[in-house]
Parts: sequence; structure tokens; C-alpha cells
Amino acid sequence: MTDIETVPDPVRRPDGQSPPAQACPIGPVVDLVFSRWTTPILWTLNIYGRMRYVEIERTLGTITPKVLTQRLRQLERDGLVKRTYLPQVPPRAEYEITELGRSLAPVFSALVEWSGSNLTEVERARSDYDSSRG
Repeated sequence: MTDIETVPDPVRRPDGQSPPAQACPIGPVVDLVFSRWTTPILWTLNIYGRMRYVEIERTLGTITPKVLTQRLRQLERDGLVKRTYLPQVPPRAEYEITELGRSLAPVFSALVEWSGSNLTEVERARSDYDSSRG
């Protein structure tokens, strides 16, 4: 039988410290903000302000009503979007980005800047990769 102290612990870092509870601390943020359609919805509401459901749907173009409804509900649940129900005939709801959602603007700006500076290089790398694969 081996002494437990002499067996290396595969989850311990080489410096002996335990790794964080989650390997990537931004994982939950990526799941929250960068899932399909979430970013375009937040971007749209940040740019255009308060919008009705149909306006968001038209602006995004190819999103299905089911997916838009699911995303808006999730964003509302996460506190990134606020839904205001207007009891009129016909009833309608308006959506707007919250201050919490607006706080993501610098992240989106950084991504726009990165995109402008690097997408050409990404496309070139893809082309090189694809051509080397035959």
C-alpha cells in the first residue's frame, strides 16, 4: 500500500495550491452573455433603446419567435433586460436593457475593436489551414 502523501494529486497545481473551484472564471459569463442570440439582443437594445417584441424580431431578422421569447425571458431572469407590460388594446410589452446589461457595453466595445483589428488575420489563418488540409 502506498502512502497517500507520496502519490501526486492530479488536481493540485505544481505549486501545491488547489485550483479554483472552476477552471475558467469567465465561463459563467460566457455562458450567460455569449450564447446564441443573447449578444445580438443585448446589442440591439443597447443601440436602439426600449423596443417592442416585434421590433426586436424585425431588427434581428432570422431569429425564430420561439427562440426570441426564450432568450428574452432568460435575459429578464438574469437581470439584463427589463420587460414592461402595457395593458392596452391590444396589450403589448416593451423590452429595454437594464443598467446591469448596459455594464457589458465595454466588453462589447472591446470585442468590436478586436474584431476590426483581427478578423482579417483569422480569415487568413482559416484559409491557410483549409488549403494545407487539401
